[in-house]
Amino acid sequence: MDNTGYVALTRQSGLMREMTVIANNVANLVTAGYRKEGVTFAEHVDRLEGDAPSLSMAAGVARVLSPRQGALEPTGGAFDLAIEGDGFFLLETPEGEALTRAGAFTPGPGGELVNPDGLRLLDAGGAPVFVPPDAGSVSVARDGTLSVDGVPQAQIGLWSPAPGDPMDRRAGTVFALAEPPVPVEAPTILQRHLEASNVDSVAEITRMIQVQRAYELGQSFLDKEDARVRAVLDTIGR
Repeated sequence: MDNTGYVALTRQSGLMREMTVIANNVANLVTAGYRKEGVTFAEHVDRLEGDAPSLSMAAGVARVLSPRQGALEPTGGAFDLAIEGDGFFLLETPEGEALTRAGAFTPGPGGELVNPDGLRLLDAGGAPVFVPPDAGSVSVARDGTLSVDGVPQAQIGLWSPAPGDPMDRRAGTVFALAEPPVPVEAPTILQRHLEASNVDSVAEITRMIQVQRAYELGQSFLDKEDARVRAVLDTIGR
């Protein structure tokens, strides 16, 4: 296969990956705390031996998260928490600590706050956040201070990934870490609110159409190139 064919194939592969990412974004339009993903394309050029032309390939090599703030929607739930501005909640998982913007928590059997998957919320010191089973009123201040019946019980901290940590999406709204996270200074948390998905439905559908058309154009080129090569081989074989 010549250089042109390699370029087309790697481009098609990248477009397929981007289509998968877009489809996942659309599927999570109403998922609280979801962060939109995009694909970054890069070109790789390799010098070949002799007088042969260089080999060029373009591929979708990395996924990037959109930092745009999602809408903050009131819920009335005492353990529904939304982040205003930067930062993530810190969760304890079997594979280690993870970050999330999804703040729908409930008290577990032992009083610890957990997300819908049963992962425990950690405080500013990295310890699980507990609420006494017989708690009356529960309030969370904007700085993350959790109080029960007016008595402070814990400080819910916000965290950011370490510089250079790409954050691998482990589940829909949970991100695995390669390095220990960094605490956010002056965090802002809103009780009885949840952050909506930051996916723009119109923009995603528009991009999906663009990617689909680009893929179809690339496939048409490959089909024509295949027909050309077959015609040449057929002519030589006569």
